[in-house]
Amino acid sequence: MSNGLIRVLVSIAAIPVILLASYLGTYYFLLFVLMISLVSYYEFAALAKQKSVSANLMAGLGIIFLFVTNAYIQLFNQFYLISIAFALLCLIELFRNKGSALFNLGISTLGILYIGVFSSSLILIREFYREPSQNYINGGFIIISVFAAIWICDSAAYYIGTAFGKHKLFPRVSPKKSWEGAAAGFVSAILFLILAKFIFLDFLTWYTIFGAGIIVGILGQIGDLIESLFKRDAGVKDSSSLIPGHGGVFDRFDSLIYSAPFILILLQLIEK
Repeated sequence: MSNGLIRVLVSIAAIPVILLASYLGTYYFLLFVLMISLVSYYEFAALAKQKSVSANLMAGLGIIFLFVTNAYIQLFNQFYLISIAFALLCLIELFRNKGSALFNLGISTLGILYIGVFSSSLILIREFYREPSQNYINGGFIIISVFAAIWICDSAAYYIGTAFGKHKLFPRVSPKKSWEGAAAGFVSAILFLILAKFIFLDFLTWYTIFGAGIIVGILGQIGDLIESLFKRDAGVKDSSSLIPGHGGVFDRFDSLIYSAPFILILLQLIEK
């Protein structure tokens, strides 16, 4: 079976589950975000290990679990949790005695901030309309639209870039990506969200629609480049081989994770 066919079959099986979890919200979406954030951190720690840097795996997983869960239950102030978590992380490093403490703390902190805190934004986007007077399903429509915009952006960038790409976007990090493909992805993300405005995002302002399109079209692709930078530095092609035909979880959700906090900021600035 070809790699392309495997990718298609896995996508056919996974996409309905992702969309259903996004639509239902509550604990279903919480479990989904916990899965992608915890596995992504595990894969990130494995990348660091290729550079002989020892991320604090257990503490990192525990802190990310706490961040994401607290974003849903909203019991504690996230700033307090971040302060306590990193104080604890430094304390634990005193007793680890594994290689460079500076490198270990640096990579652990980067992974927790980049994956844990950013992933928490996905929960806050889905729960943006959680008040009894609000329509809870609206958060699901936003998440589904962002997912779809990212998928369409990636697909347009790949196919247009393959067919017409002549100017390399960032050859040091991702030699196959082109400016032509990036432009196609950017335009496709905005066009899709404009279409979504007429179908199920009618409750959002046009400022938010265009802002979200710009965020997905630019920052989504930057998120993919950043993860490629990590992999290239570690000397690996994929973050793992967990998903047949797709690589790792971090590979599949890097754009979403990187875009999420900026989508949340946009909502808080315009739609609050």
